[in-house]
Amino acid sequence: MTIGSHLEELRGLPVFEFPEPGSTVPLPEPESVAWRISGPTYRDGDEEDWPEVFDRFLAAVDTRRVRSLVVGGWEDAYETDSAPIVARLIAANNRLTALESVFLGDMTFEDCEISWIQQSDVTPLLAAYPGLRSFGVRGGSNLAFPPVRHAALEQLVVEAGGLGADVVRGIAGSELPALTDLELWLGTDEYGADSVPGDLAPLLAGTHVPALRRLALRNSVIQDEIAEAVSGAPVVARLEHLDLSMGTLSDFGAVALLGGQPLTHLASLDLSHHYLSEEMRERIVAELAPHGVRVLTDEPQQEEDWGDGDMHRYVSVGE
Repeated sequence: MTIGSHLEELRGLPVFEFPEPGSTVPLPEPESVAWRISGPTYRDGDEEDWPEVFDRFLAAVDTRRVRSLVVGGWEDAYETDSAPIVARLIAANNRLTALESVFLGDMTFEDCEISWIQQSDVTPLLAAYPGLRSFGVRGGSNLAFPPVRHAALEQLVVEAGGLGADVVRGIAGSELPALTDLELWLGTDEYGADSVPGDLAPLLAGTHVPALRRLALRNSVIQDEIAEAVSGAPVVARLEHLDLSMGTLSDFGAVALLGGQPLTHLASLDLSHHYLSEEMRERIVAELAPHGVRVLTDEPQQEEDWGDGDMHRYVSVGE
């Protein structure tokens, strides 16, 4: 999943863009695709905003059979938040009775920079769809996620150039007994990230996510501190996949990670986009690969000298 292209599939279903008015493109079977709804659209000089596209979708498709929805762009997403869209989706819950997957904000940087996307409190969607198995959201500006309990959710993805501490605490404090896959892009303070490792404590304890098998704490400007916190986290013992990629991980964080609890039970450890020395990369592989752990690393990122006496590191996705 990248922010340079739109989603091509969601939970195994190919994404199908709901066509513009007047299109002759045949519609697929409702349950066979993830329906991408985007606005505004234009025809003969007339503009159709996202709610109107959604209304047309509800009228054209047997919504009782729809399993997956992707919310693409909406008008002026850099200044108009997602609250009206969330409300429309909630109002349609009696029609989207088979809905299992939702991704909110599938926009590339050409549509709207990730840190400009205006979100809202998205947790009412979870309450409105108790059968939802997968939920993803892109954009951290004005995002709210107070603690919730959801019995069915198996996958949660939150992508941002910067996640506020209140959002991190809300997710970490949520009771998600079926959750197997959690992915958070924590981001950089330049774009609103102000959390500290302690905000993740309930999550790292693992008591609220007993089924968790993949944990991705990615894209963090404090990746070393995250690695240090993860090194002693009880939740790690039950993981199959650990992802600390896209951030500013250095040898300091890697030493803490290797010096903590064993990681030899993992199927994979993703450290891509890092600031590790070659010696440290070799050490990680030497310690874990013989146990069958797939260690993912790439060429190290280069620190930048701004002439202020400090060397600067960058996360993979900021603005």
